[in-house]
Amino acid sequence: MTSSSSPSQDAKRLAHAYPEGLRADALMEEDVAWSHEIDGERDGDQFDRSERAALRRVVGLSTELEDVTEVEYRQLRLERVVLVGVWTTGTAQDADNSLAELAALAETAGALVLDGVIQRRDKPDAATYIGSGKAAELRDIVLETGADTVICDGELSPGQLIQLEDVVKVKVIDRTALILDIFAQHAKSREGKAQVALAQMQYMLPRLRGWGQSLSRQMGGGRGGLATRGPGETKIETDRRRIREKMAKMRREIADMKTGREIKRQERRRNKVPSVAIAGYTNAGKSSLLNRLTGAGVLVENALFATLDPTVRRAETPSGRLYTLADTVGFVRHLPHHLVEAFRSTMEEVGDSDLILHVVDGSHPVPEEQLAAVREVIRDVGATDVPEIVVINKADAADPLVLQRLLRVEKRAIAVSARTGQGIAELLALIDDELPRPSVEIEALVPYTHGKLVARAHTEGEVISEEHTAEGTLLKVRVHEELASDLAPYTPISAG
Repeated sequence: MTSSSSPSQDAKRLAHAYPEGLRADALMEEDVAWSHEIDGERDGDQFDRSERAALRRVVGLSTELEDVTEVEYRQLRLERVVLVGVWTTGTAQDADNSLAELAALAETAGALVLDGVIQRRDKPDAATYIGSGKAAELRDIVLETGADTVICDGELSPGQLIQLEDVVKVKVIDRTALILDIFAQHAKSREGKAQVALAQMQYMLPRLRGWGQSLSRQMGGGRGGLATRGPGETKIETDRRRIREKMAKMRREIADMKTGREIKRQERRRNKVPSVAIAGYTNAGKSSLLNRLTGAGVLVENALFATLDPTVRRAETPSGRLYTLADTVGFVRHLPHHLVEAFRSTMEEVGDSDLILHVVDGSHPVPEEQLAAVREVIRDVGATDVPEIVVINKADAADPLVLQRLLRVEKRAIAVSARTGQGIAELLALIDDELPRPSVEIEALVPYTHGKLVARAHTEGEVISEEHTAEGTLLKVRVHEELASDLAPYTPISAG
């Protein structure tokens, strides 16, 4: 971007651009458009209409590898991509952050980011996403950089996808397809693979294309006959029907897996074991926090969506109360609705939990955006009534002013570092305070022949004090009503 030039520079430019007869008129128009009294007092760069609407190149997004050993380390051939964003709302910094996140997603998927451009528009163009003129400019950038793929920072309609590809002459994908590709690479469990496959088919169905014989009709519309009566199906109609059948089968399989997950949850409820769900933005440090709290040994990597399959581990509060800790799939801005729908059974861990640990990256430039994006998904899965603790992770690398701002705005927040262990003890104490407590406090002298009741008190309740006497174990506990009725015959009053 360049600022508007001074009058002397404009005069030199016009001397070359206009013939002798038109130069004076052009200079008069320039004098009207720019003046020292008005424009000289303005702060910052001033842009004319064409510069405001032009594609603005974002510096520093290239991830091109120079070392040959690094290139060989990547097992797959890296696709060379150019990123395109449309800035409709917010500040220029917001638009740059969004495109930087898209660059991180592309790198996680195994692509090589060569360039990134942003266009300022009121809304994306209905035909080519960025308009026909800017699409032609994008084609020049693709030729200049040698890219083989264009990634758009938004979800494109099937029409936008086709028309933009026709102009730039290389493969075009959108943010949704990119995230689906990452999920397909990282899904390891049977349920995760099925959920990703369902989301991909939902995305693919309206975007099927055919040409040549793929659009020709098959013979055999009717039963028998000389020319097989009826028009028959086209190849693309057959493909759509088969995808719908596969989607129906996949939904049935996911529903069966959901039943197994629900049985495990019911078992935990029956044993009165509280559950805590870790939710948060991708790469905020959820798996690192799970490992720090439970020693789960989950994969930790500085990449988006590094761990996809949910993990549930058993943990214990400082006071000895047992609870489960569930790590959920990471969220991202504009999470595709196909994924929210496909992963609904997994995200129900958040809705059924007693407490949510909302992990946010404290070292991110704008952590408030991460908080808003995650809360939007939590709202979609119906978990708004679950108590929430905001865990500001990576406190050792965060700006102190950002930490202070977040701790001031978020009333139930704590700053920790899963890497160094800073603040973990305080977090465990806060979890102990926030978890729901049993409703009945009781004192009982349990005979040694009924040791199962003592074990249940430790597992299902909260032991305040315990003393071993000659007659049995004297317990003072806080338990649920069911266990309180089982302990009632052994209370001192009952015994007397």
